[in-house]
This record gives sequence, C-alpha cells and structure tokens, in this order.
Amino acid sequence: MEHTIAAVATPPGVGGIAVIRISGETAYEVAAKVFCPVNKEKKLENAKGYTAMFGYFMNDGVVADEVVALCFRAPHSYTGEDVVELSCHGGSAVSEQLLRACFAAGAKPAAAGEFTKRAFLNGRISLTQAEAVMDLISAGGKQGAAAAAASMEGALYRKIQSVQEMLLSLQSHLAAYTDYPEEEVPELEPEAMQDSIAKAQSVLQTLIDGYDVGAVLRRGVPAAIVGSPNVGKSTLMNLLSGFERAIVTPVAGTTRDVVEQDLCLAGVQLHLADTAGIRETGDLVEAEGIRRSYAHLERAALVLAVFDASREVTEEDVRLAQQCRGKAAIAILNKNDLEKRFDESRIADCFTEIISISAKDISFLFHVEQCVGRVLGTAHADPDALLLANERQLAAAVKARDALQEAQTTLAIGLTLDAAGVCVEDALDALYELTGERAAEHVIDEVFARFCVGK
Repeated sequence: MEHTIAAVATPPGVGGIAVIRISGETAYEVAAKVFCPVNKEKKLENAKGYTAMFGYFMNDGVVADEVVALCFRAPHSYTGEDVVELSCHGGSAVSEQLLRACFAAGAKPAAAGEFTKRAFLNGRISLTQAEAVMDLISAGGKQGAAAAAASMEGALYRKIQSVQEMLLSLQSHLAAYTDYPEEEVPELEPEAMQDSIAKAQSVLQTLIDGYDVGAVLRRGVPAAIVGSPNVGKSTLMNLLSGFERAIVTPVAGTTRDVVEQDLCLAGVQLHLADTAGIRETGDLVEAEGIRRSYAHLERAALVLAVFDASREVTEEDVRLAQQCRGKAAIAILNKNDLEKRFDESRIADCFTEIISISAKDISFLFHVEQCVGRVLGTAHADPDALLLANERQLAAAVKARDALQEAQTTLAIGLTLDAAGVCVEDALDALYELTGERAAEHVIDEVFARFCVGK
C-alpha cells in the first residue's frame, strides 16, 4: 500500500485501555517517534513480531502516558503489513493526543474498514472472511457470533471452494475431451456430469435455505410487547430484561411511552419494545402512546401479545389479535394462577403459538424462550451450520445455483456437453464473485464502507 495508516481501534469513551493501530511500510518508524521504551537499550524498530514492549508516549518530549507496544511483522499481521498497536489508558484525551502524534509522525488517517480491506487486498483473508469480521463485531446473540466466527476462520470460504473444485474438475475434463481428442480422453457421460452438478447444487441450496434463519441470528429482530392496560406487559419486559426497565403499578395506563431494551433470548438478539396499553381513551398523551404502540406493532418482526386470562375476551382483544395476523406472533395468556375466563379460540387463528403463564412464577421464562425459538425458526438451528452473511452473498449463491440448474436442463434435453459447460462457467463466475476473487471494485468498496474506522 502507498502509505501508512493509523486509527483508534477501540470504541470511543472512557475505558480501561485504548488501542491505536498503525499499519504500513513505515509503521515502526511512525511508532518509534511517539513511543519510548523503558529499556533504553531496546529500539522499537528492531522488535520481532509477536512481541510486546513497555514504555511511554512522549508528547513534545514530555511523558504523556504509559504505553504497551504490540509488534507484528509482515506478512504475519492482521493486515499482512507491518503493524504496531499502541495500548494507552482509555479515555478520549490521551488516545486523541497519541493518534495526532502518529499523524504528525507521518501516518495518514485510516478510512472506514481500511485495515480489513488491506488484509483482503494483501490476500490474507477472503471477502467472505472480511464480511464475517463485521458480523462478529455486531453479533448480539451467541449463535450469530458462533456463525460469524466460523466464517471469519474461513469455514464458509472453504465450503464455497469445495463447490468451485467440483465445477473446475468438470470444466477441465470437458476442456481436455474437446480440445485434445487425439489424447483419447474418456468421454464424460451426461449422467455423470448431472450427478456432479447435483452435488454442487445441494451444497448451494443448503446455504440458501439457511439464509433467513441466519439473518435472524446475525442481525436480531425488532420485537414488541403489546396488549391492553394492566395485563402484565411491563412485568414481562422487566423479567425478560433481568432488571426493572419499565415502571409497574396497579394503575391502568402507567406506561404511556414506548420503553425499549436490547436483550438476548433463544440465542437471538431482540430489539424489544414495551408499548403503552391499547384501549379507547380521551387523554391526548395516552392516545399518542397508543399510536406509537401500533407503529411498533406494525414494524415488529416478532410480537408478544399479552392478554389477561382472568377476564373475558373483549372487542379490543379481538382487534389487537387481528393486527397480529400474518406475523410471527405469540399470544401470552397471563395470570393463569387466577380463575380462567379467557376464551382463546376467538383469537387462536391470529397467532403462531399461544402459551399460558403467570408472571408471578419466573419459571415461565423458559417456556417463553422456547416458544420464541420455535416461532423464529432458531430452536432447531444447527449451531455448526455455515451461514451466508448478507444479501450480496445470497444473490451470488442464487445466481450460481440457477446457472447449475440451467446446466441440468441443458443436459436433460440432450444439448451438447459444451452448452452445459457454458452454464458451469457462469456458476463459477458467481462463486468467484461471492468469495471476492472476481468481485467488482465498487462491490468491494461497498463491503468495507460498512465497517467502522479502526477495523
């Protein structure tokens, strides 16, 4: 790369440490101008890779902080270049001073995702691995993080490579048979070619089929707790959150605005909203809260609709249930410790599942979690399954699968093997685009533009 870059690699704000990452041909020269080893006999420029050195951040000849320098030598670093990471005490003041000193020493500010982009351009990681880095950073659930970590380690790339190898083997056999007839290369039977293509199709179809569940595991889902006043919505929110996030009182209409909380349930990150109780009201403030409740219900990918099992079904309950129709929605009949009067048959066809609980008994949380997992499709998700990370990867996989299906059709109607070979070539092009080996420059730029500065 043409210049050495630097950026703060840790989140802004107060913390135990902050890390300034420097990468490029002159990384050690830049770091040596701002870092002074405690041991005067040692020089940072001579440090070996995978070593640490303790010293000071010198700002205009004055000790500004104690610093640990971590040294990485090309090509055995995150970017594949010489890298020095300077760890100082956390907080904006010191890290900003140290970063400005690095710029004064010759480094340039890193663009968003530039460290990972350099790792890709230097051949240290594939594009799928680079995208997995961002997925791991943003993962909110255990399964999503595990899938991202597997892809970052290269598991998805290797799976795609295995499909590429199947297709390349077909291609080479076809080319040898067509281009060198004098060599008496055995003819590839259409049935054998169809079998090989079918194996490749199967791998791609498995990846495609897992995309929707994978998207839930990676990104989480917007969820809403809805219901009439005083049915136990805020109590449910607090129990799911693990602390008193919402105010709970016996007074109907206590919650007048939406209370939001991110939490992990059934291995999935929920962006959960506890909404105002839905009812007819003349109170302008409460009416605005109810309007917002319906807005969150409309946007939610998962709805937890709470009803009072100790009272009869009301017309408001029925209207609310109808609003949930067609969504991943769970009807939660609360207060089952009291005499039941609620006839769930009046709302049953509007919900994916119905469960009965008492919010006084926290053991119900296990049943809610299981139910959420079933409704979102994550309950039986294979924790070791490889997942496509985004729409870009999905589109490339679908393109490859469709090209292979066209090859199968070509063979089935009796066209030449060469014609099927063209379709196989199209599938390979799509797979190379998926891994980044033949991705357009603007596609690569879009991938790394989603990263934060310092990664």
